Amino acid sequence: MSRIMDSSPEGRQKKLFTPGPLSCTMAVKQAMLHDYGSRDAEFIDIVKDVRQRLLDIAGASPVEWSIVPLQGSGTYCVEAAIHTAVPRDKDARVLVLSNGAYGRRLAQICAAADLSHDVLEFGEAQPYDLAKVERQLSSRAYACVAAVHCETSCGLLNPVEALASSLRARQPGAAFVVDAMSSFGALPVRLDRVHFLVASANKCVQGVPGFGFVLARTQRLAQCAGNARTLSLDLAAQHDEMERSGQFRFTPPTHALLAAQQALRELEAEGGPAARRRRYEHNASLLVAGARELGLRPLLPADALCPVITAFLYPRHARFAFADFYQRLSALGQVIYPGKITSVECFRIGCIGDLYPNDVKHLLKCIGQVLEDMGVPIPVP
Repeated sequence: MSRIMDSSPEGRQKKLFTPGPLSCTMAVKQAMLHDYGSRDAEFIDIVKDVRQRLLDIAGASPVEWSIVPLQGSGTYCVEAAIHTAVPRDKDARVLVLSNGAYGRRLAQICAAADLSHDVLEFGEAQPYDLAKVERQLSSRAYACVAAVHCETSCGLLNPVEALASSLRARQPGAAFVVDAMSSFGALPVRLDRVHFLVASANKCVQGVPGFGFVLARTQRLAQCAGNARTLSLDLAAQHDEMERSGQFRFTPPTHALLAAQQALRELEAEGGPAARRRRYEHNASLLVAGARELGLRPLLPADALCPVITAFLYPRHARFAFADFYQRLSALGQVIYPGKITSVECFRIGCIGDLYPNDVKHLLKCIGQVLEDMGVPIPVP
């Protein structure tokens, strides 16, 4: 095998094969070279433009829906949505669906806020069992149901649309909060019966970290005024201030919003979410096929794989150590992700961001070299 030299000397960008933060275009990064005051009329127009573009990406009517951006990570927005959706009523209860790390995080959010909640566990990397969900929905009343669309701990897509239909039929009054962090902008979610769809600027939108946002049904959000248990995570108050003045209530992430505006322009120029999904799917198909040739096996069966991120089982070889594998790849300018499944040892490789087929092919070549250098035979037995 021809040698690949260290492609990431100091000052050169590494390729991020991660679910976010991820590799951005130079234009997105250059957009952050401008300074704006949070009260500047020009910046207020930028916030308005970003909100409208996000609505357009979602295919959501501005009459029925609002985009509420919030400073911080995507988890801040998930927490804000749950805090805002659940009434201040001692009988209000949340049903959390969990089949991975981010489902467990929904439960942690409820516990931290002292919200009464039940957790339906389906096992890591196991899709939601809708029959089990329906039995639970028939057993007691819930003020809110929270679920994850793309469980990025393993790359599993959950059937949130079918779940929405079950919820509508059995508990039409319950709020439905969907964590669409790693899917919004590429993998569609029908908005029927969803009340709060949560996402982040630094995933499939291909912006930078700094803010997330909630696509909220405006009428439902208005009914949630006064629910939030915290000041800064009050989505209803944030929405009302934006509608009144166009401004964030507290210091906005100005540069991240500039990056998002450029990233949204690029998403539109690429052909929208459908075109971006096709690119990600091409990346993922090349990755999985090339990894199989090296002897690496995906954690999930082929029909369960999604193009956002793929988990691969550790090679069963005495000379394979993930920490060494990771550092060697990083030295070649290729950054992957450790596993987030507790029941099996695996690592993850993302295919989203400013990545194209040649990037994936180069990564596979680097993986082959690293395995060879570690003394792991190829293909891995």
